[in-house]
Amino acid sequence: MAGTYAVIVAAGRGHRYGADLPKQYLGLAGRSLLHHSAAAFLGHPAIDGVRVVIHPDDRVLYDEAVAGLALLEPTAGGESRQDSARLGLISLESMAPERVLIHDAARPAVGPDLIDRVLDALDGASGAIPALAVSDTLKRDGGDGTISATVERAGLWRAQTPQGFRYGDILDAHRAAEGQALTDDAAVAEAAGLAVSLVAGDEGNLKVTTDGDLTRLAAMMNAQLETRTGMGFDVHAFGPGDRLMLCGVPIDHDRGLVGHSDADVGLHALVDAVLGALGAGDIGDHFPPDDPQWRGAASIQFCEHAHGLVAVAGGVIGHLDVTLACEQPRIGPHRTAMVGSIAQAFGIEAGRVSVKATTTERLGFLGRGEGIAALAVATLRLPPP
Repeated sequence: MAGTYAVIVAAGRGHRYGADLPKQYLGLAGRSLLHHSAAAFLGHPAIDGVRVVIHPDDRVLYDEAVAGLALLEPTAGGESRQDSARLGLISLESMAPERVLIHDAARPAVGPDLIDRVLDALDGASGAIPALAVSDTLKRDGGDGTISATVERAGLWRAQTPQGFRYGDILDAHRAAEGQALTDDAAVAEAAGLAVSLVAGDEGNLKVTTDGDLTRLAAMMNAQLETRTGMGFDVHAFGPGDRLMLCGVPIDHDRGLVGHSDADVGLHALVDAVLGALGAGDIGDHFPPDDPQWRGAASIQFCEHAHGLVAVAGGVIGHLDVTLACEQPRIGPHRTAMVGSIAQAFGIEAGRVSVKATTTERLGFLGRGEGIAALAVATLRLPPP
C-alpha cells in the first residue's frame, strides 16, 4: 500500500501553557485545537489517512475532541515529542506509505495551500518543511537579563509544521535518533544526512503556546468564517405501536410513527437543515430509504454523520432550532431531554439548541391527529467556498 499519510502529534501535557487540560484539547471556534488540526488533513484530497498520537491517559478527551472525524485508530505516544513522532511513524508500517506529513496538534490553522507546498517539494527532496524568514533583530540573553550579543539573522528561519518526508527515510532516521533530544523532525532528518528543503510558511499557521496565541487564532478564524442557514422539513404518519422516537427521546404513546428508520421526524428535519446549510443534498441522498441497512436505524447516527460533515468542512454549528407540529403527544414534559439529546448528537452545547411545539388548531391532517411534522433551521459558520 502506498500513498500519503499524516501523523498528528498530540501526546504532550502542555505544561508551558498552564491550562487544566492539555492544550490540544482546548476549545477554539467551537472545536478543540486537535479537531481543527485533524480535520485540515482529513479534508485534503492528497491525504489517504490521518493517525493521531495521544497520551495513554487522554483517550476520553480524544474521543470527545474528534467526534465525527473518520480518523485512523489513535496510537500511544512516548515521553518526548520525538518519541511520540517515532511511535506514530512506526504505527504506519503496515500501510507502507510513500510520503508522510508530521504535524503538531497545537497548530490548528494549517491551510490546504501550505500542505500542497510541502507535498510538492517532496517531488525532488527527501524532506520539506514550511518556514518563515526571521525579520526581527535577534538578541542573546547573557543569563542575567541583559544582552550579551546580537545574533546575525541572515539565513535564519522559523520552522513550522507539517513537515513532510519520504516515509522510509524519516522512519529510519527516527529509529537512529532514538534517545536524542532533537527539537523537530527536520532535525532528526538532518542528523541522518537527509536533505530537507524549505518552502514558504504561513504567518497564520500559529502554534498555540500562550493565551494570547489562542485569542489571536480565535479572532482570525471567526473573521474567515461566513454564516450560512439551512432549512429542513419532515412529516411522518402515525401507525401501529406503543412508543415513538422524537428528537432522540423515546416517548410512550398509543401509536408509533411510520418510517424506514426509527421515523424520528424532529431529527430528520434537523439533519436536512444542516445538510442544506452545507449544500450537501438531503437526508435521502446520504441514507437512501430503499437501502435495507437503514431499516429501523436510530436517527441519532444520521445527526452524527451530518455533524462530521460540518467538521470536515472546517465549520461549526452555531444554533439548531426545531418546531414540532402535532396534537399529541405533549412536547413540554420532554423538551429538556430533547434539547440534551440533540446537543449530544450534533456535538454542541445545549444552549445552542431550541425545541418548540405548536398545533394547527385542529386543521388538516395534523389537526386530525394523523401524524407529526417538524420544521428545522440550522445556523452554521463555515469557511467561504
